[in-house]
Amino acid sequence: MYTGQCLCGDVAFEYNGPLGPLALCHCSQCRRAHGSAFSASSPIQKVRFRFLRGEKNLTEYESDPGKYRAFCSRCGSHLYSRVDAIPGILRLRIGVINEPVQTKQVRHVYVGSKAEWFDITDDLPQFDKTERTNDPN
Repeated sequence: MYTGQCLCGDVAFEYNGPLGPLALCHCSQCRRAHGSAFSASSPIQKVRFRFLRGEKNLTEYESDPGKYRAFCSRCGSHLYSRVDAIPGILRLRIGVINEPVQTKQVRHVYVGSKAEWFDITDDLPQFDKTERTNDPN
């Protein structure tokens, strides 16, 4: 069981299930949404995710046709993304989880558009792009 919340605490959730493979996404949209070199996210099963409070404070932004990024409308914390093509999966942002996460990152995606000021120094596989059907960052 994982719990998490946004920065201000208005939105809180729990997830009762395993985290999927953790990806580090370097696309320009993730960098802008997070104000960082990349985002860290994991696919999760939507049916095992539920809000504890603040669902009414959640806003979804359609960043690409059929792709939505959910964030707290008060503090702006990005909580997850989802795509219409895969309705049962959310991509949970790992930084909003309260508990220690044992799942480790497994790959870098969209490194073809990574920030020029950030160097990837680990040995994880790197992909210029990723398959949207399997990885809706």
